[in-house]
Amino acid sequence: MILKKNTSFLLMLTTAFLGLWFSPASGQTTKHSIRGIVNEKSTGETLPYASVMVTGTSNGTTTNADGYFTLFNLPEGGVELNVRFLGYTNATASITESDYDQLIIIEMEQESKNIDEVVVAAQQNMMKMSENVGQVSISPKQLTSLPSLGEKDIFRSMQLLPGISGTNEASSGLYVRGGTPDQNLILFDGFTVYHVDHFYGFFSAFNANAIKDVQLYKGGFEPKFGGRTSSVVEITGKTGNENTFKLGAEVSSISANAYTEIPLGGKGSILFAVRRSYAEILQSGLYQDIFDRTNSETTAQTYSSSRFQQQETEPVFSFYDMNLKGTYKPSDKDVISFSYYSGADKLDNTTDFNTATRGSSGSSTTVDINTADLTNWGNHGMSGKWGRTWNKRLYSNTVISHSEFYNDRDRTTRTILTREETDTTLVGLIQNNEVLDFSIRQDFEYELNAKHNLAAGFHLTANNISFENSLNDTTLLDLQNKGNIYATYLQDKWDVNKTVNLTYGVRLNYFDITKEYYFEPRIQAVLHLSQRIKTKAAWGIYHQFINRSVQEDIQEGSYEIWLLSDDELIPVQSATHYILGASYEVENWLFDVEAYYKDLSGLSELNPRVGSSVASSDDLQDIYANSFFEGTGISKGIEFLLQRKFGKYTGWLAYTLSKTEQEFKDISDHPFPALHDQTHEIKIVNSYKWRKWNLAATWVYATGRPYTAPAGGYSLTLLNGSEQSYIALGDKNGQRLPSYHRLDLSATYNFKVGKAPATIGCSIFNLYNRSNVWYKEFTIDSENEIYTETNVNFIGFTPSLFVGIEF
Repeated sequence: MILKKNTSFLLMLTTAFLGLWFSPASGQTTKHSIRGIVNEKSTGETLPYASVMVTGTSNGTTTNADGYFTLFNLPEGGVELNVRFLGYTNATASITESDYDQLIIIEMEQESKNIDEVVVAAQQNMMKMSENVGQVSISPKQLTSLPSLGEKDIFRSMQLLPGISGTNEASSGLYVRGGTPDQNLILFDGFTVYHVDHFYGFFSAFNANAIKDVQLYKGGFEPKFGGRTSSVVEITGKTGNENTFKLGAEVSSISANAYTEIPLGGKGSILFAVRRSYAEILQSGLYQDIFDRTNSETTAQTYSSSRFQQQETEPVFSFYDMNLKGTYKPSDKDVISFSYYSGADKLDNTTDFNTATRGSSGSSTTVDINTADLTNWGNHGMSGKWGRTWNKRLYSNTVISHSEFYNDRDRTTRTILTREETDTTLVGLIQNNEVLDFSIRQDFEYELNAKHNLAAGFHLTANNISFENSLNDTTLLDLQNKGNIYATYLQDKWDVNKTVNLTYGVRLNYFDITKEYYFEPRIQAVLHLSQRIKTKAAWGIYHQFINRSVQEDIQEGSYEIWLLSDDELIPVQSATHYILGASYEVENWLFDVEAYYKDLSGLSELNPRVGSSVASSDDLQDIYANSFFEGTGISKGIEFLLQRKFGKYTGWLAYTLSKTEQEFKDISDHPFPALHDQTHEIKIVNSYKWRKWNLAATWVYATGRPYTAPAGGYSLTLLNGSEQSYIALGDKNGQRLPSYHRLDLSATYNFKVGKAPATIGCSIFNLYNRSNVWYKEFTIDSENEIYTETNVNFIGFTPSLFVGIEF
């Protein structure tokens, strides 16, 4: 929904905001209120989004990002509070009437690893469905006990939740309810992360040892979040131990990482964590297996006896990431923090061959082939944050952040053929994509009274994005765009009565490239039919101004670029979310169901002819004028979750029935399934705690993803006069890959080295060695006939080991 230069509406919204802000706290009673903070007992680290309830009542709240909370309508004489946080033992606090005027500090203890005990305490759950529609709270510490592909991986574990695809082993990105990874807003301590992968997507870009809390919003999210059309992942980094110095280290089959936590005299702490692969020194079987599947062209051709032969290359690959966070608390009302993240991947697949042959006439031929193939990609981000609790009612959060994503590839092949004369051929392809992001976020939360919790804010995001594609020093595509997004929002969480809760509000965006206003009303409703049964619904409008477009190529592979919308070359994306659900909950069990429908517009896909050698110089201008195709889409589905929440055994059974279709009139005459569409998906997650062991097993099944099959071949005469064969495509995504399934296991043993807690364990990925198809490769012969169809499979049976210690 767009408001064209409707400044009067913006003034009206601002006036409404100011009126609510400065209005008296209507509805107040003579009952009491308290302000408190929830932290971890051993470290002093605050716990965000913890649940705080008055025992025996429905009166409750959650802590904010800094761990603070406020409760109203408390009776005379005092109350008892019950506090819950994932991965921690439930805490109770008896509050007397004299405590109402004090800052209440509630300390929680981490769930015991039972290193010395034989009896197992009740195990805390790995994730919790929130009261809000589509929101899931995730415990990084608990979730990392699940089987993984060589690394503790938060994003991989999230793929086991309902509504999130769990079958794409080559991407840690989240496909949430039919959306793509670029349609997710990923926030780490307030700065935006544009790429969440290491090692071609097999590992997440985030070190689990640097993460404290994860909040996932699968859809229908509140007005305080904007700029994406699918979902939000809000990550809070660990602040570190405020009481004692801590040092830890871990080694896995792929990388080694270390972290340290340094207290600042009771006023704060510093956390530093670094992780790096060691493949340049030691290449494990897991490394070789992954690299073989991601680089099917790791061979080079050399002449021998008048024909080409294949020779293997030895690529060099590495990745690293680093987290640095400092937190300072000058008072019990202020929290000041600085967070920095840097992560990068480097691949050097350079080859250099020299071959000499002698013909029948005695003449010699020398061939030197040098291929420099360098790929670099990564993220950098930093943020400064000031959170202040002004009084029992008002909290403000100011964040200034900067982030960068880059993806560069330089592939140059120099061929020197020496007979009587020297003939040199140079073919060079360079692709560079860079995203720069500078943001300011000012958010306020105001407890108007026991029924209304207001939130409002202003956000500014300045983007500078560039993409260059050149061949042999000829620029095929050079796109440079800058744009600013100004946004303001206002929302109210209204407890209408004991059975009805509403969260409603509006977000207004102004995008200076299109010079348009984008209006985004949103509402959530929860109806408590009983203490155990509730229904829920949500509706909202969302826009996205920065897009990742994909160029699909059946022969040369696909590549992705980030660009800003301009409503000319690239449209502004929009989505409307409709969500309806219900849940039934008893002490240890939860059954939850949510149905969703998303109406999508402004989708874009890169024209496959851009950058192709098929194009002649005469039609380049026309191709570049139509570089992107514009489309629409729908995504709909229903999710079921049966969860065992507490006890020695925890886990869940999830089933998703979904359909995602897209329509690009320049590509197909009719709608077609999206590349990530999967009709059925089943996930079974099991975790069992026995003595000093944590045992886990997961099983994933999904119907096959669609792909575009070839219909035949054809040949064209290139600019240099040579003939080259190409594949003619069939119906877009008209065929399906075979169904996907795998079973993963893990076992972790907890022990002590002296007084230092330690862990050692193993994980087995794809236990029964299922050959799951990743994609298909096709080649054609000289007669333009398809003669080879090859399945490129995901990883088979893969064991991995890990060990860690903490001082």
